[in-house]
Amino acid sequence: MKSYAIEAPGRTVTDQDAQAAVRIAADHLSSAYLRGSLGLAVLLVHAGGDGDYVLVHTWIEGYMSDLAVFTGPVGDVSRLRPGRSGLAPCVWEAAVLAHERDAFSRHVLDGDGALEERLDVWRGDVLEGEVR
Repeated sequence: MKSYAIEAPGRTVTDQDAQAAVRIAADHLSSAYLRGSLGLAVLLVHAGGDGDYVLVHTWIEGYMSDLAVFTGPVGDVSRLRPGRSGLAPCVWEAAVLAHERDAFSRHVLDGDGALEERLDVWRGDVLEGEVR
């Protein structure tokens, strides 16, 4: 699982936030095989201006993906719950997911070499710095 932190001005993703997000992701991914998961996932921990968010994105069979969005009030990771039906990533989250879509296509689907080598390259291809 690749992890990212997104921070609104004045907010910080703490170690406690990150640990809670990993627990949420692990719970969600524990049954991902039932949805056809390939076992490749991306975790976004977003300390937003209007609340806290955790997004768990995994690639599934048939070139599709599975996305779960968890939301909660600012600074209270114990209250993160699945987001409402239809909730989609914000512009900053979407930028990270767009990078991950490109990395998955480039390295895993279109890459050369053995699958494990392609997966290693995918794991190392992370979006660095600020998302604008």
